[in-house]
Amino acid sequence: MEASDAVKSLAALAQPVRLQVFRALVVAGPEGMTPGALVDAIAVPGTSLSFHLKELLHSGMVTQERSGRNLIYRAAFGRMSALIGYLTENCCEGEACAASTTVAPRG
Repeated sequence: MEASDAVKSLAALAQPVRLQVFRALVVAGPEGMTPGALVDAIAVPGTSLSFHLKELLHSGMVTQERSGRNLIYRAAFGRMSALIGYLTENCCEGEACAASTTVAPRG
């Protein structure tokens, strides 16, 4: 993945509604969701959803397919994996990453 593609993907996800839409599509898996199902799932107005889906499509983070009279949106898992790979490509100077430390829960 090129740096410009990573920036475009991150910019698309750097908005609360778009991040929520993308996460809903990730949960839906390869089956995807229609805009109506997304409206019901995340309680965002349809007009607003259209704008956000267009931005996610433009970034390559989601795909769109027509199925009869419906549009099906899916998370672009390949693009998501490429973005994660780009972000972690030079992790820990090429060494195995150190185990993360966790904070003990209070209580």
